[in-house]
Amino acid sequence: MPSKYTAFDTSRLKLCPLSQRRHDVTVADILPIDPSAATFTHPLLPAIADAVASARRAGAAVILAMGAHVIKKGLSRYLIDMIDRGWLTHLAGNGAVAIHDYELARVGATSESVARYIKEGRFGLWQETGEINDVVTAGAAEGLGLGEALGRAVATGGKCPHKGLSVLAAAYEHNTPATIHVGIGYDIIHEHPNFNPAATGAASGRDFLVFANAVENLEGGVLLCFGSAVMAPEVYLKALSMARNVAGSRGKEIRHFTSAVFDLVPLEGDPHAEPAPDSHEYYYRPYKTILVRTVADGGQSFYVRGNHTQTLPALHKLLANRRPR
Repeated sequence: MPSKYTAFDTSRLKLCPLSQRRHDVTVADILPIDPSAATFTHPLLPAIADAVASARRAGAAVILAMGAHVIKKGLSRYLIDMIDRGWLTHLAGNGAVAIHDYELARVGATSESVARYIKEGRFGLWQETGEINDVVTAGAAEGLGLGEALGRAVATGGKCPHKGLSVLAAAYEHNTPATIHVGIGYDIIHEHPNFNPAATGAASGRDFLVFANAVENLEGGVLLCFGSAVMAPEVYLKALSMARNVAGSRGKEIRHFTSAVFDLVPLEGDPHAEPAPDSHEYYYRPYKTILVRTVADGGQSFYVRGNHTQTLPALHKLLANRRPR
């Protein structure tokens, strides 16, 4: 039976070129790698850096999951350098990570004011950004994940003059899996007439399984979460359950690893004890999922509060003085 409901006809939409958009972030805002500028200190950072170095020497996973503000804050070069140096074995992001990464590589600018463009009905409706949908559709037809398809397109496609700033391209070139975990309707490219939800679901679904495969190697490893309040803890939680299920059937375990959350949220309670259900902290997923529940049987966790422009360069600086492998 056909649906009883009428769907929005996206063919009526008018898309504009990115040259007409006022960008909030440009290549001039991408921070250089400058150890002298990394002045942020935190008593837990050395232990996290030690855990990363130990994991890499042991051949265990070091997974960095992040929200899009890590890109918007101009930290792409730090992530690329961490991939290049072998500190990261896996990178995971939400759909917005892919969009900002692609726009930077494509036109040297990204990020728009929601308040400005939602009034005009132009928010998210930009021609070049919609190219992501075509890349994902083609990649899904080949069986590629969303992150791999975009990384390959930026690295080899010839459309992106600023590909040296693309984290996804760097991951592709270094054979470091980069996965993108989307929710339909979350991202601006889902507005576009060329959005293919079936292809997007297939590509992001494959990325979830690639992520779960990385989590299988988390024993003795590290999970780093930068500014992702929903995607990272939720995707990680399900992947860890899958990985532990398989490990248990083989007489193995995934219990002894390190997790670390980097965010701006002030945590008032003990970050190693589950918050009370009637507290607002109970609903902050990185707290109960990444810091408490998933490391409760043998792991360790850390919470570092600070702006990404402070915490990521500080961690990068500490890692530069350690041997990865």
